[in-house]
Formats: sequence, C-alpha cells, structure tokens
Amino acid sequence: MTHTPDFKVPDTEDFDSPHALFAKLRAHCPVAWSDDMGGFWAVTRHADAREVLENWEMFTTTVQNVVPRVATTQRRPPLHLDPPHNTPYRNAIQRHLTPSRLADWDARLKPMVAKFLDPWIETGGGDICKDFSFLLPIALLAEFFNLSPNKAEQIRKVGAEFNMALQRQDFDLLRIKSDALYDIAADLIADRHANPRDPETDPTASLLAVRVAGEPLADDLILGALRQFLLVGIIAPTTFIGSMAVHLARHPEHHAELTANPALVPDALEELLRLYTPYRGFARTAREDTEIGGCPVSKGDPVAIVFTSANRDAAVFEEPDSYRLDRTARDLLTFGRGPHMCPGAPLARVLLRETLLQLTQKTERLEQVGPLEMTNWPEYGPLSASFHAIPRP
Repeated sequence: MTHTPDFKVPDTEDFDSPHALFAKLRAHCPVAWSDDMGGFWAVTRHADAREVLENWEMFTTTVQNVVPRVATTQRRPPLHLDPPHNTPYRNAIQRHLTPSRLADWDARLKPMVAKFLDPWIETGGGDICKDFSFLLPIALLAEFFNLSPNKAEQIRKVGAEFNMALQRQDFDLLRIKSDALYDIAADLIADRHANPRDPETDPTASLLAVRVAGEPLADDLILGALRQFLLVGIIAPTTFIGSMAVHLARHPEHHAELTANPALVPDALEELLRLYTPYRGFARTAREDTEIGGCPVSKGDPVAIVFTSANRDAAVFEEPDSYRLDRTARDLLTFGRGPHMCPGAPLARVLLRETLLQLTQKTERLEQVGPLEMTNWPEYGPLSASFHAIPRP
C-alpha cells in the first residue's frame, strides 16, 4: 500500500537534531511514515512504542527487525524469533546474568575499565570512541564468551568494519562483514564441540546444551544467536559512552556533582540512558491491517520503534529534555520491552555504571575538541568524539 510521507530522514545530523525532529513528530504526527530506507512507520510516543513492543502477536520481529533493513539471509535468534521460539536462546544467556554473577562482574569490570580508560586520560584524551569505548566492550565480550585473545582481536577488527559499512550504507561491504562475523561465531561453536566446556561457565556451551522437546538447538540458529550477541554488544556501548562524554563536557556542573558524590552515579546513568538512548530503529512488521495510536497501519508495513524518542515523551517524563536526578519513576524503553527486551541489559548497566564512575572520579572535566561524527539509523550517538581529558589533581 502507498502511504503519504510525513517526514524525511535527514541526510546529515548533529548531536541534537534527532531530538528536535522527534519532538516535532511526537507533538504533531506521533506515528509518522517515511518513504526513506525502504519505507517505514516511526513510532515516537512512549505509550505507542510500548504497545508495539508488547503486542508481538500483532507486530512480529520475524520479517524485519531494524530500520534500515540490514539482515542478510541468516536467522539471528532471539531477535528474529517470536515467542515461544526465542525463549531458549534468551534463557541460555540469562542464566549467566543472575544477581550473584553480576556481582562478580562488578568486581571484574573495575580493572577492565581502568585498563582502557587510564591510558586515555594519561595522554590527555583523544577520540573516546576509537580509543576507549570501542575497545572496552570487546574485552568484556571476550571474557563473557571465553574467547581467545586472537578471536577477540578478530571481532574487534570485523566489528569496526561492519559498523562503518552500516553507517555509510555500504550494503555490499556490510554483507561481507556480516558473513565474517558468522565465520567467527562458527569457529567458536566448532571449538566448543571439539573442546566441550561447562554450560554453567560458558555461554556457547550453554546454548549447545539446551534441549527443546528433547532436541538440541540447530547449530545454524546458535550461530545466528552468537553473531547477534557479539554485534549488539559492540555497537551500542560505543555510541552511548560517547554520548555520556558529550553530556559531561557540555555540563561541567553535572560532572563536578558526580565527582563530589559518586553515590549519584547509578541515578545519573539511568538519566543519561533516557536522554541519549542509543537505538532508534528496532522494528516490527504488522501481521494484519491495524492501527497504532489511531493511525491506520497496513499488513506488511515496517514499524520502527524509536526508543530515542519515546524516552523523551513529556507524557511520561516531566521536563523530558532536562537532566534530573530526582525522578521517582523511570519507565525507560532503552533496552526494549516485552519478549525481546535486551537479555544483556543487566551486564550493560554494570559496564556503563563503572565507566561513568571512573570517568568522573579520574577526570576533573572533559572539553570537547572539534565536531562530532554521528551514527545513522538505526543507532543514535557519536561514531567519533574527541575530548581533552583534564585529570584530577
């Protein structure tokens, strides 16, 4: 069905322009059609976003799960499967993210963050994405999945090339790099078959040990799941840490407050996750003709749930563009909602909380140097962001 366009995806953006666009859409056209990137509905209000995320019976993830559509032919559970088929993959990972195990990660991440942050501060700063926030998640993933140093370096290199191909909309190169990530995941599965590990301590072994009606999960679907976990774990923290640094540079008073009172860091992280949500293009597809917020949506239409917009909806968050640590309720959609809520969210929070803590305890202030290079859909946040880092005396 042909739709009349309500907005155009900008060719270029800065750090603030997406929020201005989404505020306009929330106010005047909260469910808006764009002909760009293959055509899609942008759902910008919190209540409508929740409806789409929670109503998986109407809005499936099995057809298209991001805008723009970047998936190739391989299936990537759990994101590409609706309930109950996604559940075994989620459970296999979540068993490694219990409260007791997260407490262990809290201790393990302190030296890991310091290993990458301290040299960045000691050299006076630089590009926080390239020199810090892209390196740290790879180290975390390497430990979480028990990867060899060589395999971690492969993922670092291929992940960077994949992300750049995505940002430049080079879909031929994107497909090549996506296949390279699958090859890395395939090697990991082959190694676990040849050298079995305890499912209680190894996520890949945990996936291989799952039985559904007495049968193991298919290797090709485990392959897709591993590839999905590896890639999402690389990109989102990179851009979000860049956004945190931009905020601290713009608001030295907030930096100083956290330096003086580190107990505020958990609340500050939640507020920053709300303000600078790194995903704006996770998508579903309408199974039937329906409506969202009173707007007719046709069967087969792609629907982008714009988390970055929903988290600034004034109907839920008073003074939504303001940084406030006194919010009593934070109904964040940063990590999604419903059956596809990010299974790695608890570990991501531990990583980001420790990063914000050390960044504000080890520096007196940050000063932005030069322009930002921004990511494109489906991400939001800096791809490159340089700063002077002034260490604490």
